[in-house]
Amino acid sequence: MDDHTRDPSVAPPLGNPTGWQQDRRRWEHATLRRAVEHGVRLFNAGAYHESHDCFEDEWYNYGSGRLESAFLHGMVQVAAGAYKHVDFENDDGMRSLFRTALQYLHGVPADFYGVDVTAVRETLQAALAEPETIDGWRITLDGETPSAYPSDHAYAEQLDD
Repeated sequence: MDDHTRDPSVAPPLGNPTGWQQDRRRWEHATLRRAVEHGVRLFNAGAYHESHDCFEDEWYNYGSGRLESAFLHGMVQVAAGAYKHVDFENDDGMRSLFRTALQYLHGVPADFYGVDVTAVRETLQAALAEPETIDGWRITLDGETPSAYPSDHAYAEQLDD
């Protein structure tokens, strides 16, 4: 366990996803869960750049070759690809980023830290052929598709400090 990724203030999930240590009643890497919560909610609100920043900042906590690193790197690519498609109408850039995301997310458990990774992979794959697949796309977290709160925007903003 990496002590720098612990945070007892991060709430438990609604279910029992990979990353939650049910027997210990805590997250294996609570700061990863915190980044996921903020990143997914911001993504679902269309704040792709801010979502990217949440995943990217946490990604730096993990060494290459770790499952956590692969997942976060994949989610960085997901947010960047959506940003390319929506804000820049650059579907070739989106496809490139989504192909990379699929490589990083390969082998990541279906429910990693509450994210429906299977649905993410399916949407990425579909968007390679039909980019408009991601128009209005919302990522599922703990069986819900939450949107951003002011605290999510504040979290992303403080990452730039």
